[in-house]
This record gives sequence, structure tokens and C-alpha cells, in this order.
Amino acid sequence: MHESITRPPKTIMEVYKMLPEGTLAELIDGILYMSPSPIEKHQRIITRLISQIFSYCEKHDLGEVFTAPFDVYLDEHANAVQPDILFIAKENLSIIKRHVHGVPDLIIEILSEGNPTHDTKRKKDLYEKFGVKEYWIVDPETRQATGYAFSDGVFKSLPLSSGQIVSPLLGETFSF
Repeated sequence: MHESITRPPKTIMEVYKMLPEGTLAELIDGILYMSPSPIEKHQRIITRLISQIFSYCEKHDLGEVFTAPFDVYLDEHANAVQPDILFIAKENLSIIKRHVHGVPDLIIEILSEGNPTHDTKRKKDLYEKFGVKEYWIVDPETRQATGYAFSDGVFKSLPLSSGQIVSPLLGETFSF
């Protein structure tokens, strides 16, 4: 994400790309959002999920799995995010060019203590707008997983689950 400053940035995307590597920041509809590092419950859930999803996808040769911080440029002008976990199907791997330049197939966000509406509203709306096939929100306090599948241009709710993600896209259940 780091670029040398040779002139003042002209766009908000240029500002975003100049942030130091590892900066927890996202650009949504041209607005820069920064956040503190996650708490231990958040990290524990990510570790459990990423290990299961990675192993499953490797075993079945389904695609690539990444975890934050890893830039996803949904467009090249005003939207760059760092989802907690993302999956890109084998047939879509061409969108990976150092970072992701396009729309992941599956995104999982673990709610942060300070700003849950960032994931439940702002990012949900953004992911729906860009057509993410499956989006999950995990609440580390209640262990509830809320999922959405993209169909007919909108997100449709998936059945709520506790302590697990039941992914129709991957055809598997992952526990946390």
C-alpha cells in the first residue's frame, strides 16, 4: 500500500495508497475510515475460521483465501476495503494483482467493539452494491453469524447460526 510521495495526492484513492503498510484503513464511497487493532476475541475467531476455510479450499482446490490486512479494491476510485476474511474462487483468481482488484466471492467480517454499524450497515450496503456472492457478519460477543447471499441484484438473508458459518457457496460449515 506504500508509495513514495513525489507530489501532493490528487485523489482520495491516492491518499489511501500512500498510507503505510499495515495501516488499518478502508475507503468507502470516497470517505477514509480508520480503526484500531482488533481485540483478542476477534482475533481468535478469525484464526479458527481462516484455518478451517483455508484447509477446506486447499483440499478441494477451490481458490484462494486471505485475511486482513489485505487490500481489496472494489473499484479504482473510491472503494478499497480490508475484509477480515475473503475467498476468491478459482475461476476468478485473475482479480489478484498484488492486491485484489475486483469483487471477492465470499467475505467474512467480525464485528468490532467500537463500531458494529460499520460492518452491519455501511459495508453490507457496499458489498451488496458490488455483488459479493456471500457475506457473513460474526458477532464475537453473542457468537451469532448473520449471512447474506447475493441473488437477483440484492442480498437475501441466510439462516442465522450460532458458533458457525454455514456457507452455501462453499458447501461447508465452519465452526468458531
